[in-house]
Formats: sequence, C-alpha cells, structure tokens
Amino acid sequence: MTSRPEETNHNMDSEICILGAGPAGLMAAICAARERAGVTVVEANPSAGRKLLVTGGGRCNLTHDATIDEFVRAFGEAGRFLRHSFHEMSPTDVRTFFHDRGLPTTVEADGCVFPAGGRAVDVREVLLTEAEQAGVRLRYGSPAIGVALLENGFAVATARDIVRTKRLIVATGGVSWPQTGSTGDGYRFAAALGHTVVAPKAALVPLLTQQKWPGNLAGVAVPDVRICAERGPRKIASVGALVFTQDGLGGPAAQDISRLLADELANAGSDIGLYIDLLPQTPLPQLDGQLQQKLSAYARKSISNVLADLVPRRLAATLCTLAHCDGETQAAQVSRETRRAIAALLKALPVNVTGTRPIAEATVTRGGVNRKEIDPKTMTSKVCTGLYFAGEVIDADGPCGGYNLQMCFSTGALAGRSAACSLSDEAPSTV
Repeated sequence: MTSRPEETNHNMDSEICILGAGPAGLMAAICAARERAGVTVVEANPSAGRKLLVTGGGRCNLTHDATIDEFVRAFGEAGRFLRHSFHEMSPTDVRTFFHDRGLPTTVEADGCVFPAGGRAVDVREVLLTEAEQAGVRLRYGSPAIGVALLENGFAVATARDIVRTKRLIVATGGVSWPQTGSTGDGYRFAAALGHTVVAPKAALVPLLTQQKWPGNLAGVAVPDVRICAERGPRKIASVGALVFTQDGLGGPAAQDISRLLADELANAGSDIGLYIDLLPQTPLPQLDGQLQQKLSAYARKSISNVLADLVPRRLAATLCTLAHCDGETQAAQVSRETRRAIAALLKALPVNVTGTRPIAEATVTRGGVNRKEIDPKTMTSKVCTGLYFAGEVIDADGPCGGYNLQMCFSTGALAGRSAACSLSDEAPSTV
C-alpha cells in the first residue's frame, strides 16, 4: 500500500504527534486513533517500517511463543519496567491482532512466531491499512529537526513544516541499522526535553575473535549450539544457531551472548573467553562412547569424514587441526588421547572474544532514554508533561526471537492509548 503525499503546510495541528513509523510508532498511532484522537505520524523515510522489513531475514519474527513472565525474565533488569506493557498487549494479543486482520501466524519449533506467508511486508501492510482506516495521517519524507515546548504542548519542526501537538510520542528507534532510519535522533529530542540518555551500546551483534580459524569457516552454520562464558561467580550461556564469519561468530547464539556481555564488550581491550558446545544434547561421556563406536565401525574412513557425521565437514577438518591431528588419518589409527581431545573440543570449543562488530550492524541497541524517567504504566515521561516513549528508543533490549518486536508493539500500544486517554481528561482547547 502506498500513501498519498500530503501538501506542505506551514503549520499543522494535531492532538497527538508520533515521531517514527516503525512497529512501535505505527502501533501507537493505531491504538491512539482507536480512542478517537487525531494522530499524525512523522517519518523521515519515504516509506514506513524500513527496519521491520529486514527483521527475521525478511520474514519478520514478530513475537515469541512465551508467557508474560517468561518475557519479563528474558528482558533482565528491564523486565519489571515492561511487565505492564506486556499485559496491555501480550504475545497472544499480537497474534490475534494480525490474525483478525487476515494475517495468521505460525509458531516454529524454537518458539519464534512468523506471519504464515513468511513475508515481513505483509506485517507492514496490516499495520498501514489499520492506521489508514483509523484516520492516522502519515507524513513521509519529513525528518524531525527539533522539538520545542509550548504552553500547552509541543512544536515539532520537520523538514517540511511545523507540527503543533498536545501530546508527543517518540518512537524513533535506536542507532542500529542506520540505513533503515535508526539514527538516534530520538535521544537528542529526549535530552532536549530534560531526559537522561543511557549511552548506546551494541546488543545482538556478531562477535570478533582473537583466533583466525573462524574466518576459514565463514558461512558454516551449526543449527544448535550452547555458548558459555564464566564471569567470576556468574555463568552466562546462550543457545541457538551459530554461524562462523570472516572475523568471528554470528547467528542467534552468538548475538544473544553478545547482549549478555554488552557492557563488558563495550570496553576497549576486553578479551572474554567463551566455550562453544557443538552438541549440547549429548553429554561428554556419551559422546566419547559414540566417537569410539564410529571410529571402529568406519575404521578405513578418514577421521574428518567420520566427524562430518556430527558437524559440518569444514568444521570437522578444523577440529582435527585444533586437536593436532591429521584429518586424513584413518579412523583405526586414531589414538585414545586424540579421540578424547576431539570429544572435548566438540563439547567445549574455546574462543577468545575481543569485541563486536560496529553498533550499526547490531540488531538492537542497548541504552537509550532512561527507563527510570518513564512511567511504566503509561509510558509517559516523568520529567516532561505530555511526552511519551515507545520501542527501542527506551533503554530496554531482549534476546533474539521476536522479543524486541513484541516490546515495540506492547510499549507502542500502551503509549498510544495512554496519550489518547489523557486528552479526554483535560478541558477542550485548541492546540
């Protein structure tokens, strides 16, 4: 669906103005308009939902099949802050929202929820159609330049005009994937209106390793691993798919542990030891027994070919090298010590992480508007009357698997409804 561009006005009045037409901004607009508020959405890009279209590899993992309590735990320190918003629009509510508008969803084995057609564009179309039918005014190609306080609201200066509004919802995202429009402008506006902004860091981002061998495996994927890091008394772990990259580790398992170590990884010169369990479902004694049986059963095969039954072939060859074993050695010639060394690597492959890829390549941003300055029951600012926040601009981030989009929908819905309802509590007046 394409929107009709509106004529440029010197000034335009609106009861609620929303900065950003991503998932949080669109859901806020829909929920506010349903409460009969006049809503204008200001978007810098020529179209809505640029980042939404590339989530989940273009398939849009829009939520996760989990309870609200599980969502709260997944968000760690931010979970308590988000609980009320998750009740306002739960994971079940998100699926129902799209299903009722002709877009059913499917749940995959790992709990990830996708639109049945596997197309992110379908998710965007539902949101845009609903917004248009609710009377939301969408203004594309109108980057917000500045925000000023008025006696009874705000003035939003855009590249096209000035929007005067009673309520302002900032839903501009973080600084990850700036090519989609997430350039951190919301932080600047929040700070100008009196808010503290927690310095942004990369979260859900590929890792850089000290070792060079991952680069030789670039593109090789292992569907189910467990990555562990011991940080003093803490043991941190993530599970999921792993993809080796030119300079380290990628895929959901690596990105999830990058989020858990985000604060440490943001410090220059960090070197964090990780261990990758390539076969997490098989305990070490059982794995050693299986290896022994395979080596006996395929005595004339090379050791690397035998290992290729357990892990991708290129990874098998690398494991042999790391175990100081010639991959072409016949299985019958492999010593007990070498077999045990290989088994140990399969269960605890060591790598040293020296940092992350740039924040621009992170799936989400850690940091943003300090959540202590936001009322979790309404998403309204505690320091500036009439100001609301939604989505990734807030200092809250979750793991891979639809958690962050759910947060955008939930906080967007809460901010939109709260802003609209606050209008009905005041005496009628012109903006």
